[in-house]
Amino acid sequence: MPDLPLLIEPENLEHSLTCENVLIVDLSRPDTYAKLHIPGAVHLDYARIVTGKKPVMGLVPDDATLAAVFSSVGIGNDTHVIACDDEGGGRAARLLWTLAVAGHKRGSLLNGGLHAWVNEGYPQDKTPVTPVTAQFNVVRDDSPWANHEYIFEHLDDADCCLLDVRSAIEYTGIKKFAERGGHIPGAVNIEWTEAMDRTRNLRFRPDDELRDLFAAVGATADREIITYCQTHHRSAHTWVVLRHLGYERVKGFPGSWSYWGNHPELPVE
Repeated sequence: MPDLPLLIEPENLEHSLTCENVLIVDLSRPDTYAKLHIPGAVHLDYARIVTGKKPVMGLVPDDATLAAVFSSVGIGNDTHVIACDDEGGGRAARLLWTLAVAGHKRGSLLNGGLHAWVNEGYPQDKTPVTPVTAQFNVVRDDSPWANHEYIFEHLDDADCCLLDVRSAIEYTGIKKFAERGGHIPGAVNIEWTEAMDRTRNLRFRPDDELRDLFAAVGATADREIITYCQTHHRSAHTWVVLRHLGYERVKGFPGSWSYWGNHPELPVE
């Protein structure tokens, strides 16, 4: 099996379609998958890798659930997972982040996802793929995630950058999807889609542009960066972008604003 990077281009994936122990996992909408998907790709419903109880959503399922879900679609502990979706990479990135929390490090995001794959004429299939079950054992890794307690303890930590990747109107509280509007005190804002190049089928923007984008708000490689959005869907994409750039201390906040904004004891700005 080749040594695949965190961000894989469609042309490189095409050459890896027949590699052993490589599994393409498609988190597109079911109707999209039924119409077209990458040959050999198995479908995974995004709802199976998140949990919650309204109003708090986007939490991480328990170990037994994760092990059962990953095993059922053919992900073993040594499987290299290539994740894609039809929405710019948010769902696919959340899968990679969740795998990292479960102790799995072998994963790649298809740059541009199905937008790039289909628009650039790569082979498609519409026959559903029946997964070959595997055995996945969860070994929790705390390094990719931060909870509300961790964030609260680091609110005044100059070494920590809170990166809110919701829209500007969510960040300012004009539009809210929680009991309270606004953002975590001290958080800076870059909408997650700013990392995408719409002229190149939603691929990541060039690395130097991305570093400048994040540096402009103080999200630099020498700091710990915690990404969040409403549930840690959009911010999972930002987590992958930062990891791709080589930023080593990057965490995601599962539950994100759906947790923080609905707990009145937590401060809001």
